[in-house]
Amino acid sequence: MLRYYVVVAGRIQGVGFRFFCQSHASIMNITGFVRNMSNGMVELQIQGSEEVLDKFLSLIKSGNRFIRVDDISIKKIPLLQEEKGFKVVY
Repeated sequence: MLRYYVVVAGRIQGVGFRFFCQSHASIMNITGFVRNMSNGMVELQIQGSEEVLDKFLSLIKSGNRFIRVDDISIKKIPLLQEEKGFKVVY
């Protein structure tokens, strides 16, 4: 089990990126959250198995026809044992 702090840059605000992350994280049983940052980037905290997190990160890097990820930074952070679900934070 791992937990990552992820910051994403690109065309990711106003294009459904947070919903995209939430829907895929929920399907993949990843816990955590996604939130817009004031500088135009988006931050996530994601928790799950290494294999599942790698698949999720590949998925969000590829985006869709509206989402374009230009840069992504990933940092390992401590686990949250009691966390349930994945949510969009406003």
